[in-house]
Amino acid sequence: MMSGELRVRLFAGLREEAGWQERSLAHQSGMTAAAVWTLLNLGGTAPPATVRVAINHEFAALDTPLAHGDEVAFLPPISGG
Repeated sequence: MMSGELRVRLFAGLREEAGWQERSLAHQSGMTAAAVWTLLNLGGTAPPATVRVAINHEFAALDTPLAHGDEVAFLPPISGG
């Protein structure tokens, strides 16, 4: 991955729905996780409230600014015991 790109990963049901697990996306100034969701046409202008976002392996807010080389992951609700 080039430094001017973002790594985007989907997990579980989100991966199944989209038909892919990982993509690279060109970073744009001011980009947020919500903007990534919209650009990749994952459904709606923002993820549903039940979907969590992680940036570089740490949970984050959808409006957190992204930097070149960041990894953005979208995780659906996970159940289990």
